Amino acid sequence: MSNRIRLRPPDREFFRLVSEAAACNPFSDRYLELLQSIAGCDASVASLECLERMERRVHERVRRLEAENAANVKLFEGDERQTVRDALLFDVYWRFMAAFDDLIERQVEAGDRSLPVPFAREVLGELARKGFAPDEAARYLAIGYQIRRAFFFIDRSLVGRSPCMKALRRHLWNNVFTHDMRLYERHLWNRMEDFSTLLLGETGTGKGAAATAIGRSGFIPFDEKKGCFAESFMRGFIALNLSQFPETLIESELFGHRKGAFTGAVETHEGVFARCSPCGAIFLDEIGDVTVPVQIKLLQVLQERTFSPVGSHEKQRFRGRVIAATNKSLDTLRAGGQFRDDFFFRLCSDVVVVPPLRQRIQEAPEELDDLIALTVRRMTGAASGEIVALVRSVLDAGGPAPDAGRGTRQPCAGYAWPGNVRELEQAVRRILLTREYSGERRQPPDLAGRLQSGIADGSLDADALLAGYCRLLYDRHHTYEEVARRTRLDRRTVKAYVGRA
Repeated sequence: MSNRIRLRPPDREFFRLVSEAAACNPFSDRYLELLQSIAGCDASVASLECLERMERRVHERVRRLEAENAANVKLFEGDERQTVRDALLFDVYWRFMAAFDDLIERQVEAGDRSLPVPFAREVLGELARKGFAPDEAARYLAIGYQIRRAFFFIDRSLVGRSPCMKALRRHLWNNVFTHDMRLYERHLWNRMEDFSTLLLGETGTGKGAAATAIGRSGFIPFDEKKGCFAESFMRGFIALNLSQFPETLIESELFGHRKGAFTGAVETHEGVFARCSPCGAIFLDEIGDVTVPVQIKLLQVLQERTFSPVGSHEKQRFRGRVIAATNKSLDTLRAGGQFRDDFFFRLCSDVVVVPPLRQRIQEAPEELDDLIALTVRRMTGAASGEIVALVRSVLDAGGPAPDAGRGTRQPCAGYAWPGNVRELEQAVRRILLTREYSGERRQPPDLAGRLQSGIADGSLDADALLAGYCRLLYDRHHTYEEVARRTRLDRRTVKAYVGRA
Protein backbone atom coordinates (compact mmCIF):
# COMPACT_ATOMS: atom_id res chain seq x y z
CA MET A 1 0.00 0.00 0.00
CA SER A 2 3.03 2.30 0.33
CA ASN A 3 2.96 3.17 -3.37
CA ARG A 4 -0.62 4.50 -3.21
CA ILE A 5 -1.10 8.26 -3.50
CA ARG A 6 -3.98 10.67 -3.02
CA LEU A 7 -5.13 13.68 -4.98
CA ARG A 8 -4.72 17.13 -3.54
CA PRO A 9 -8.11 18.63 -2.51
CA PRO A 10 -8.31 21.11 -5.48
CA ASP A 11 -7.46 18.31 -7.94
CA ARG A 12 -9.88 15.97 -6.25
CA GLU A 13 -12.80 18.37 -6.73
CA PHE A 14 -11.79 19.23 -10.29
CA PHE A 15 -11.43 15.60 -11.36
CA ARG A 16 -14.69 14.73 -9.58
CA LEU A 17 -16.48 17.13 -11.94
CA VAL A 18 -14.64 15.62 -14.91
CA SER A 19 -15.60 12.12 -13.77
CA GLU A 20 -19.25 13.11 -13.51
CA ALA A 21 -19.13 14.70 -16.97
CA ALA A 22 -17.61 11.53 -18.42
CA ALA A 23 -20.62 9.53 -17.21
CA CYS A 24 -23.26 12.17 -18.01
CA ASN A 25 -25.72 12.24 -20.91
CA PRO A 26 -24.21 14.86 -23.28
CA PHE A 27 -27.69 16.02 -24.33
CA SER A 28 -28.72 16.88 -20.78
CA ASP A 29 -28.71 20.28 -19.08
CA ARG A 30 -26.51 18.83 -16.34
CA TYR A 31 -23.78 18.04 -18.87
CA LEU A 32 -23.67 21.68 -19.99
CA GLU A 33 -23.47 22.81 -16.35
CA LEU A 34 -20.55 20.45 -15.74
CA LEU A 35 -18.64 21.62 -18.82
CA GLN A 36 -19.08 25.24 -17.76
CA SER A 37 -17.85 24.44 -14.24
CA ILE A 38 -14.81 22.57 -15.56
CA ALA A 39 -14.04 25.38 -18.03
CA GLY A 40 -14.55 28.06 -15.38
CA CYS A 41 -17.00 30.02 -17.52
CA ASP A 42 -20.68 30.94 -17.46
CA ALA A 43 -23.52 30.93 -19.97
CA SER A 44 -22.33 34.24 -21.50
CA VAL A 45 -19.32 32.48 -23.05
CA ALA A 46 -19.90 31.02 -26.51
CA SER A 47 -20.31 27.24 -26.50
CA LEU A 48 -17.32 26.55 -28.77
CA GLU A 49 -15.02 28.73 -26.67
CA CYS A 50 -16.31 27.03 -23.51
CA LEU A 51 -15.56 23.59 -24.95
CA GLU A 52 -12.05 24.61 -25.98
CA ARG A 53 -11.39 26.07 -22.55
CA MET A 54 -12.74 22.95 -20.86
CA GLU A 55 -10.57 20.63 -22.96
CA ARG A 56 -7.51 22.76 -22.33
CA ARG A 57 -8.02 22.86 -18.56
CA VAL A 58 -8.55 19.10 -18.31
CA HIS A 59 -5.42 18.42 -20.33
CA GLU A 60 -3.38 20.86 -18.23
CA ARG A 61 -4.39 19.03 -15.04
CA VAL A 62 -3.57 15.66 -16.59
CA ARG A 63 -0.19 17.00 -17.76
CA ARG A 64 0.48 18.11 -14.20
CA LEU A 65 -0.22 14.58 -12.96
CA GLU A 66 2.13 13.24 -15.63
CA ALA A 67 4.85 15.64 -14.52
CA GLU A 68 4.45 14.27 -10.99
CA ASN A 69 4.48 10.65 -12.28
CA ALA A 70 0.95 10.32 -10.91
CA ALA A 71 -1.06 9.88 -14.15
CA ASN A 72 -1.57 6.15 -13.56
CA VAL A 73 -4.77 4.50 -12.33
CA LYS A 74 -2.79 1.84 -10.48
CA LEU A 75 -1.43 4.44 -8.07
CA PHE A 76 -4.90 5.20 -6.66
CA GLU A 77 -7.51 3.17 -4.86
CA GLY A 78 -11.18 3.33 -3.94
CA ASP A 79 -13.25 6.24 -5.21
CA GLU A 80 -10.15 8.15 -6.27
CA ARG A 81 -9.14 5.39 -8.66
CA GLN A 82 -12.57 5.67 -10.34
CA THR A 83 -12.27 9.45 -10.45
CA VAL A 84 -8.75 9.45 -11.93
CA ARG A 85 -9.62 6.68 -14.39
CA ASP A 86 -12.63 8.63 -15.71
CA ALA A 87 -10.61 11.83 -15.98
CA LEU A 88 -7.77 10.15 -17.90
CA LEU A 89 -10.23 8.50 -20.30
CA PHE A 90 -12.08 11.79 -20.73
CA ASP A 91 -8.84 13.56 -21.63
CA VAL A 92 -7.86 10.94 -24.22
CA TYR A 93 -11.36 10.94 -25.72
CA TRP A 94 -11.41 14.70 -26.23
CA ARG A 95 -7.90 14.83 -27.66
CA PHE A 96 -8.77 12.19 -30.28
CA MET A 97 -12.32 13.40 -30.94
CA ALA A 98 -11.48 14.91 -34.34
CA ALA A 99 -9.78 11.65 -35.36
CA PHE A 100 -12.88 9.67 -34.34
CA ASP A 101 -15.11 12.03 -36.35
CA ASP A 102 -12.90 11.72 -39.40
CA LEU A 103 -13.01 7.91 -39.14
CA ILE A 104 -16.81 7.94 -38.83
CA GLU A 105 -17.25 10.15 -41.88
CA ARG A 106 -14.86 8.03 -43.95
CA GLN A 107 -16.61 4.85 -42.78
CA VAL A 108 -19.98 6.21 -43.93
CA GLU A 109 -18.46 6.71 -47.38
CA ALA A 110 -16.70 3.32 -47.39
CA GLY A 111 -19.84 1.34 -46.50
CA ASP A 112 -19.50 -2.29 -45.42
CA ARG A 113 -15.69 -2.53 -45.39
CA SER A 114 -14.22 -1.78 -41.95
CA LEU A 115 -11.49 0.85 -42.31
CA PRO A 116 -8.07 0.86 -40.63
CA VAL A 117 -7.80 3.02 -37.50
CA PRO A 118 -4.57 5.00 -37.98
CA PHE A 119 -4.62 6.49 -34.48
CA ALA A 120 -5.41 3.23 -32.63
CA ARG A 121 -1.82 2.39 -31.72
CA GLU A 122 -1.32 5.87 -30.28
CA VAL A 123 -4.47 5.63 -28.16
CA LEU A 124 -3.65 2.14 -26.90
CA GLY A 125 -0.07 3.18 -26.06
CA GLU A 126 -1.33 6.22 -24.17
CA LEU A 127 -3.78 4.15 -22.14
CA ALA A 128 -1.10 1.55 -21.40
CA ARG A 129 1.18 4.25 -20.01
CA LYS A 130 -1.66 5.37 -17.79
CA GLY A 131 -1.98 1.94 -16.18
CA PHE A 132 -4.73 0.29 -18.25
CA ALA A 133 -4.31 -3.40 -19.08
CA PRO A 134 -4.22 -4.27 -22.83
CA ASP A 135 -7.75 -5.73 -22.87
CA GLU A 136 -9.06 -2.71 -20.94
CA ALA A 137 -7.36 -0.31 -23.34
CA ALA A 138 -8.87 -2.05 -26.39
CA ARG A 139 -12.32 -2.00 -24.78
CA TYR A 140 -12.09 1.69 -23.91
CA LEU A 141 -10.95 2.49 -27.44
CA ALA A 142 -14.09 0.71 -28.70
CA ILE A 143 -16.33 2.47 -26.17
CA GLY A 144 -14.83 5.83 -27.13
CA TYR A 145 -15.62 5.07 -30.77
CA GLN A 146 -19.13 4.04 -29.78
CA ILE A 147 -19.72 7.21 -27.74
CA ARG A 148 -18.56 9.39 -30.61
CA ARG A 149 -20.75 7.53 -33.12
CA ALA A 150 -23.82 7.87 -30.90
CA PHE A 151 -23.25 11.61 -30.49
CA PHE A 152 -22.47 12.00 -34.21
CA PHE A 153 -25.67 10.38 -35.46
CA ILE A 154 -28.04 11.68 -32.77
CA ASP A 155 -26.73 15.24 -32.97
CA ARG A 156 -26.57 15.50 -36.76
CA SER A 157 -29.67 13.51 -37.71
CA LEU A 158 -32.16 14.83 -35.15
CA VAL A 159 -31.65 18.56 -35.00
CA GLY A 160 -33.98 20.96 -33.22
CA ARG A 161 -33.97 23.34 -30.28
CA SER A 162 -37.52 22.58 -29.08
CA PRO A 163 -37.90 20.93 -25.66
CA CYS A 164 -39.46 17.83 -27.23
CA MET A 165 -36.46 17.33 -29.55
CA LYS A 166 -34.00 17.88 -26.73
CA ALA A 167 -35.89 15.24 -24.75
CA LEU A 168 -35.78 12.89 -27.76
CA ARG A 169 -32.01 13.18 -28.07
CA ARG A 170 -31.56 12.52 -24.35
CA HIS A 171 -33.87 9.50 -24.62
CA LEU A 172 -32.00 8.03 -27.59
CA TRP A 173 -28.66 8.40 -25.81
CA ASN A 174 -30.04 6.51 -22.80
CA ASN A 175 -31.37 3.88 -25.20
CA VAL A 176 -27.81 3.19 -26.34
CA PHE A 177 -25.93 3.52 -23.02
CA THR A 178 -28.73 3.20 -20.39
CA HIS A 179 -29.32 6.00 -17.88
CA ASP A 180 -26.00 5.24 -16.14
CA MET A 181 -22.85 5.15 -18.28
CA ARG A 182 -20.83 3.57 -15.46
CA LEU A 183 -23.38 0.76 -15.11
CA TYR A 184 -23.22 0.25 -18.87
CA GLU A 185 -19.41 0.23 -18.92
CA ARG A 186 -19.16 -2.28 -16.07
CA HIS A 187 -21.91 -4.74 -17.00
CA LEU A 188 -23.81 -4.10 -20.24
CA TRP A 189 -21.43 -2.95 -22.98
CA ASN A 190 -21.60 -6.37 -24.71
CA ARG A 191 -25.11 -7.38 -23.58
CA MET A 192 -27.45 -4.82 -25.13
CA GLU A 193 -28.92 -7.20 -27.73
CA ASP A 194 -31.70 -8.15 -25.32
CA PHE A 195 -32.93 -4.53 -25.11
CA SER A 196 -35.42 -4.03 -27.92
CA THR A 197 -36.81 -0.60 -28.80
CA LEU A 198 -40.20 0.50 -30.09
CA LEU A 199 -40.39 3.83 -31.93
CA LEU A 200 -43.80 5.49 -32.18
CA GLY A 201 -44.84 8.58 -34.10
CA GLU A 202 -46.71 9.90 -37.09
CA THR A 203 -45.61 9.31 -40.65
CA GLY A 204 -42.66 11.48 -41.64
CA THR A 205 -41.53 12.48 -38.15
CA GLY A 206 -38.09 10.86 -38.41
CA LYS A 207 -38.50 7.43 -36.83
CA GLY A 208 -36.09 6.05 -39.41
CA ALA A 209 -33.43 8.59 -38.44
CA ALA A 210 -33.91 7.71 -34.78
CA ALA A 211 -33.61 3.99 -35.56
CA THR A 212 -30.46 4.59 -37.59
CA ALA A 213 -28.90 6.57 -34.74
CA ILE A 214 -29.50 3.66 -32.36
CA GLY A 215 -28.58 0.95 -34.85
CA ARG A 216 -25.26 2.50 -35.90
CA SER A 217 -24.20 3.19 -32.31
CA GLY A 218 -23.73 -0.31 -30.95
CA PHE A 219 -20.52 -1.56 -29.38
CA ILE A 220 -18.03 -2.93 -31.93
CA PRO A 221 -14.84 -4.53 -30.56
CA PHE A 222 -11.45 -3.45 -31.83
CA ASP A 223 -9.38 -6.09 -33.64
CA GLU A 224 -5.80 -5.19 -32.72
CA LYS A 225 -4.28 -7.73 -35.13
CA LYS A 226 -6.09 -6.25 -38.12
CA GLY A 227 -5.85 -2.68 -36.87
CA CYS A 228 -9.55 -2.01 -37.40
CA PHE A 229 -12.87 -2.51 -35.68
CA ALA A 230 -14.47 -5.94 -36.06
CA GLU A 231 -17.00 -4.65 -38.57
CA SER A 232 -18.36 -1.51 -40.16
CA PHE A 233 -21.30 0.11 -38.40
CA MET A 234 -22.75 0.60 -41.88
CA ARG A 235 -22.93 -3.16 -42.39
CA GLY A 236 -24.26 -3.83 -38.91
CA PHE A 237 -27.52 -1.90 -39.33
CA ILE A 238 -30.24 -3.50 -41.50
CA ALA A 239 -33.59 -1.79 -42.17
CA LEU A 240 -36.68 -3.59 -43.47
CA ASN A 241 -40.04 -1.96 -44.24
CA LEU A 242 -42.53 -4.72 -43.54
CA SER A 243 -45.44 -3.00 -45.30
CA GLN A 244 -43.78 -3.36 -48.71
CA PHE A 245 -43.99 -7.16 -48.71
CA PRO A 246 -47.09 -9.32 -49.15
CA GLU A 247 -47.80 -11.60 -46.23
CA THR A 248 -46.57 -14.64 -48.15
CA LEU A 249 -43.06 -13.17 -48.48
CA ILE A 250 -42.57 -11.47 -45.10
CA GLU A 251 -41.39 -14.65 -43.37
CA SER A 252 -38.89 -15.30 -46.15
CA GLU A 253 -37.50 -11.77 -45.86
CA LEU A 254 -37.23 -12.08 -42.09
CA PHE A 255 -36.03 -15.65 -41.63
CA GLY A 256 -34.89 -16.69 -45.10
CA HIS A 257 -35.88 -19.87 -46.93
CA ARG A 258 -34.36 -23.03 -48.29
CA LYS A 259 -34.33 -23.90 -51.97
CA GLY A 260 -37.60 -25.60 -52.88
CA ALA A 261 -39.37 -24.50 -49.69
CA PHE A 262 -42.28 -23.17 -51.77
CA THR A 263 -43.20 -22.55 -55.38
CA GLY A 264 -40.75 -20.00 -56.76
CA ALA A 265 -38.03 -20.71 -54.19
CA VAL A 266 -35.45 -21.61 -56.84
CA GLU A 267 -32.49 -20.90 -54.57
CA THR A 268 -31.68 -20.53 -50.89
CA HIS A 269 -32.35 -17.04 -49.53
CA GLU A 270 -30.79 -15.54 -46.41
CA GLY A 271 -33.17 -13.39 -44.34
CA VAL A 272 -32.33 -10.29 -42.31
CA PHE A 273 -31.97 -12.20 -39.03
CA ALA A 274 -29.28 -14.38 -40.57
CA ARG A 275 -27.49 -11.39 -42.13
CA CYS A 276 -27.43 -9.38 -38.92
CA SER A 277 -24.11 -9.60 -37.06
CA PRO A 278 -23.72 -9.91 -33.26
CA CYS A 279 -22.75 -6.22 -33.18
CA GLY A 280 -25.63 -5.17 -35.41
CA ALA A 281 -29.29 -4.19 -35.22
CA ILE A 282 -32.38 -4.86 -37.31
CA PHE A 283 -34.94 -2.11 -37.88
CA LEU A 284 -38.44 -3.48 -38.52
CA ASP A 285 -40.44 -0.54 -39.83
CA GLU A 286 -44.28 -0.63 -39.92
CA ILE A 287 -44.39 -3.38 -37.30
CA GLY A 288 -48.08 -2.61 -36.80
CA ASP A 289 -48.83 -4.10 -40.23
CA VAL A 290 -47.62 -7.65 -39.56
CA THR A 291 -50.15 -10.41 -39.01
CA VAL A 292 -50.55 -12.35 -35.78
CA PRO A 293 -48.79 -15.51 -37.12
CA VAL A 294 -45.72 -13.43 -38.00
CA GLN A 295 -45.87 -11.74 -34.59
CA ILE A 296 -45.74 -15.17 -32.93
CA LYS A 297 -42.60 -16.09 -34.86
CA LEU A 298 -40.98 -12.76 -34.08
CA LEU A 299 -41.85 -13.25 -30.43
CA GLN A 300 -39.94 -16.53 -30.51
CA VAL A 301 -36.88 -14.76 -31.89
CA LEU A 302 -37.03 -12.14 -29.15
CA GLN A 303 -37.55 -14.69 -26.37
CA GLU A 304 -35.32 -17.56 -27.47
CA ARG A 305 -32.94 -15.68 -29.81
CA THR A 306 -33.37 -18.48 -32.38
CA PHE A 307 -35.20 -18.85 -35.70
CA SER A 308 -35.53 -21.32 -38.57
CA PRO A 309 -35.61 -20.49 -42.30
CA VAL A 310 -38.81 -21.36 -44.15
CA GLY A 311 -38.61 -24.99 -45.25
CA SER A 312 -35.97 -25.92 -42.65
CA HIS A 313 -35.91 -27.25 -39.09
CA GLU A 314 -32.39 -25.98 -38.51
CA LYS A 315 -32.16 -23.58 -35.57
CA GLN A 316 -30.06 -20.49 -36.18
CA ARG A 317 -28.90 -18.02 -33.56
CA PHE A 318 -29.72 -14.32 -33.66
CA ARG A 319 -27.40 -12.08 -31.62
CA GLY A 320 -28.30 -8.59 -32.82
CA ARG A 321 -30.64 -5.97 -31.47
CA VAL A 322 -34.22 -5.34 -32.65
CA ILE A 323 -35.64 -1.86 -33.26
CA ALA A 324 -39.25 -1.56 -34.46
CA ALA A 325 -41.47 1.34 -35.47
CA THR A 326 -45.07 2.08 -36.37
CA ASN A 327 -47.26 5.10 -36.99
CA LYS A 328 -50.37 3.21 -35.89
CA SER A 329 -52.00 3.18 -32.49
CA LEU A 330 -50.86 -0.05 -30.89
CA ASP A 331 -53.41 0.46 -28.12
CA THR A 332 -56.16 0.28 -30.75
CA LEU A 333 -54.59 -2.72 -32.49
CA ARG A 334 -54.12 -4.54 -29.17
CA ALA A 335 -57.69 -3.83 -28.14
CA GLY A 336 -58.90 -5.26 -31.45
CA GLY A 337 -56.71 -8.34 -31.25
CA GLN A 338 -54.52 -7.36 -34.21
CA PHE A 339 -51.40 -6.93 -32.06
CA ARG A 340 -50.57 -9.48 -29.39
CA ASP A 341 -49.96 -8.24 -25.85
CA ASP A 342 -47.10 -10.68 -25.26
CA PHE A 343 -45.38 -9.52 -28.43
CA PHE A 344 -45.83 -5.88 -27.43
CA PHE A 345 -44.40 -6.38 -23.96
CA ARG A 346 -41.41 -8.33 -25.30
CA LEU A 347 -40.76 -5.69 -27.92
CA CYS A 348 -40.88 -2.60 -25.71
CA SER A 349 -37.82 -2.65 -23.46
CA ASP A 350 -38.04 1.04 -24.27
CA VAL A 351 -40.72 3.07 -26.05
CA VAL A 352 -39.51 6.24 -27.79
CA VAL A 353 -42.05 8.71 -29.19
CA VAL A 354 -40.79 10.89 -32.04
CA PRO A 355 -42.66 14.23 -31.87
CA PRO A 356 -44.61 15.67 -34.82
CA LEU A 357 -43.35 18.79 -36.58
CA ARG A 358 -46.32 20.92 -35.44
CA GLN A 359 -45.38 20.28 -31.80
CA ARG A 360 -41.75 21.17 -32.47
CA ILE A 361 -42.68 24.45 -34.15
CA GLN A 362 -45.23 25.28 -31.49
CA GLU A 363 -42.58 24.87 -28.78
CA ALA A 364 -39.85 26.69 -30.74
CA PRO A 365 -41.00 28.52 -33.93
CA GLU A 366 -37.38 29.15 -34.96
CA GLU A 367 -36.90 25.39 -35.32
CA LEU A 368 -38.51 25.65 -38.76
CA ASP A 369 -35.55 27.79 -39.85
CA ASP A 370 -33.13 25.15 -38.58
CA LEU A 371 -34.87 22.39 -40.54
CA ILE A 372 -35.06 24.44 -43.73
CA ALA A 373 -31.33 25.23 -43.48
CA LEU A 374 -30.54 21.55 -42.83
CA THR A 375 -32.62 20.44 -45.83
CA VAL A 376 -30.95 23.00 -48.09
CA ARG A 377 -27.49 21.95 -46.88
CA ARG A 378 -28.26 18.30 -47.64
CA MET A 379 -29.54 19.20 -51.11
CA THR A 380 -26.79 21.60 -52.16
CA GLY A 381 -23.87 20.41 -50.03
CA ALA A 382 -23.50 23.83 -48.40
CA ALA A 383 -25.46 26.46 -46.51
CA SER A 384 -27.31 28.87 -48.81
CA GLY A 385 -28.87 31.91 -47.20
CA GLU A 386 -30.45 32.85 -50.52
CA ILE A 387 -32.38 29.57 -50.80
CA VAL A 388 -33.36 29.59 -47.12
CA ALA A 389 -34.70 33.15 -47.47
CA LEU A 390 -36.71 32.17 -50.56
CA VAL A 391 -38.25 29.16 -48.82
CA ARG A 392 -39.13 31.23 -45.75
CA SER A 393 -40.77 33.95 -47.83
CA VAL A 394 -42.97 31.43 -49.63
CA LEU A 395 -43.95 29.61 -46.46
CA ASP A 396 -44.68 32.87 -44.64
CA ALA A 397 -46.89 34.00 -47.50
CA GLY A 398 -48.67 30.66 -47.74
CA GLY A 399 -48.41 30.79 -51.53
CA PRO A 400 -46.30 32.50 -54.22
CA ALA A 401 -43.35 34.46 -52.88
CA PRO A 402 -44.02 38.22 -52.65
CA ASP A 403 -41.62 40.52 -54.43
CA ALA A 404 -41.18 43.00 -51.59
CA GLY A 405 -42.69 44.64 -48.58
CA ARG A 406 -43.48 41.59 -46.49
CA GLY A 407 -43.52 42.15 -42.76
CA THR A 408 -42.21 39.57 -40.30
CA ARG A 409 -44.78 36.85 -39.61
CA GLN A 410 -44.70 33.44 -38.04
CA PRO A 411 -44.09 30.87 -40.84
CA CYS A 412 -47.16 28.97 -42.02
CA ALA A 413 -49.16 30.15 -39.01
CA GLY A 414 -51.80 27.58 -38.08
CA TYR A 415 -50.57 24.95 -40.54
CA ALA A 416 -50.43 21.46 -38.99
CA TRP A 417 -47.78 19.94 -41.32
CA PRO A 418 -49.58 16.58 -41.59
CA GLY A 419 -46.63 15.06 -43.46
CA ASN A 420 -44.19 16.31 -40.80
CA VAL A 421 -40.48 16.64 -41.65
CA ARG A 422 -40.87 14.58 -44.81
CA GLU A 423 -43.47 17.05 -46.07
CA LEU A 424 -41.22 19.99 -45.21
CA GLU A 425 -38.38 18.46 -47.24
CA GLN A 426 -40.67 18.12 -50.26
CA ALA A 427 -42.01 21.63 -49.69
CA VAL A 428 -38.46 22.98 -50.07
CA ARG A 429 -38.04 21.07 -53.33
CA ARG A 430 -41.40 22.28 -54.67
CA ILE A 431 -40.58 25.88 -53.83
CA LEU A 432 -37.30 25.59 -55.72
CA LEU A 433 -39.20 24.22 -58.72
CA THR A 434 -42.32 26.40 -58.69
CA ARG A 435 -41.69 29.21 -56.17
CA GLU A 436 -44.89 28.35 -54.34
CA TYR A 437 -46.25 26.04 -51.66
CA SER A 438 -49.70 26.29 -50.14
CA GLY A 439 -49.60 23.12 -48.09
CA GLU A 440 -52.08 20.30 -47.74
CA ARG A 441 -55.12 21.98 -46.25
CA ARG A 442 -57.48 19.06 -46.73
CA GLN A 443 -57.79 16.95 -43.61
CA PRO A 444 -58.04 13.17 -44.18
CA PRO A 445 -61.55 11.82 -43.57
CA ASP A 446 -62.12 10.06 -40.28
CA LEU A 447 -63.62 6.93 -41.80
CA ALA A 448 -63.72 4.96 -38.55
CA GLY A 449 -65.47 7.86 -36.81
CA ARG A 450 -68.06 8.14 -39.62
CA LEU A 451 -68.79 4.44 -39.41
CA GLN A 452 -69.23 4.59 -35.64
CA SER A 453 -71.52 7.61 -35.92
CA GLY A 454 -73.52 5.95 -38.67
CA ILE A 455 -73.96 2.80 -36.60
CA ALA A 456 -74.97 4.86 -33.56
CA ASP A 457 -77.68 6.87 -35.36
CA GLY A 458 -78.72 4.09 -37.73
CA SER A 459 -77.98 6.05 -40.92
CA LEU A 460 -75.81 3.45 -42.68
CA ASP A 461 -77.11 0.80 -45.05
CA ALA A 462 -75.42 -2.60 -45.35
CA ASP A 463 -73.41 -1.68 -48.46
CA ALA A 464 -71.98 1.50 -46.91
CA LEU A 465 -71.09 -0.35 -43.72
CA LEU A 466 -69.36 -3.18 -45.58
CA ALA A 467 -67.56 -0.77 -47.93
CA GLY A 468 -66.24 1.25 -45.00
CA TYR A 469 -65.10 -1.86 -43.14
CA CYS A 470 -63.29 -3.20 -46.22
CA ARG A 471 -61.59 0.17 -46.69
CA LEU A 472 -60.35 0.21 -43.10
CA LEU A 473 -58.97 -3.32 -43.47
CA TYR A 474 -57.31 -2.46 -46.76
CA ASP A 475 -55.65 0.66 -45.28
CA ARG A 476 -54.26 -1.54 -42.51
CA HIS A 477 -53.11 -4.60 -44.50
CA HIS A 478 -52.59 -3.13 -48.01
CA THR A 479 -53.72 -6.23 -49.90
CA TYR A 480 -57.13 -7.21 -51.25
CA GLU A 481 -56.29 -10.85 -50.54
CA GLU A 482 -55.93 -10.25 -46.81
CA VAL A 483 -59.21 -8.27 -46.68
CA ALA A 484 -60.94 -11.07 -48.58
CA ARG A 485 -59.60 -13.64 -46.12
CA ARG A 486 -60.79 -11.66 -43.10
CA THR A 487 -64.25 -10.81 -44.50
CA ARG A 488 -64.74 -14.16 -46.31
CA LEU A 489 -65.62 -12.28 -49.49
CA ASP A 490 -64.39 -12.73 -53.03
CA ARG A 491 -61.33 -10.64 -53.90
CA ARG A 492 -63.17 -8.84 -56.72
CA THR A 493 -66.04 -8.00 -54.39
CA VAL A 494 -63.58 -6.61 -51.85
CA LYS A 495 -61.92 -4.45 -54.50
CA ALA A 496 -65.27 -3.04 -55.53
CA TYR A 497 -66.23 -2.22 -51.95
CA VAL A 498 -62.86 -0.56 -51.25
CA GLY A 499 -63.34 1.63 -54.32
CA ARG A 500 -66.73 2.85 -53.04
CA ALA A 501 -65.60 3.93 -49.55
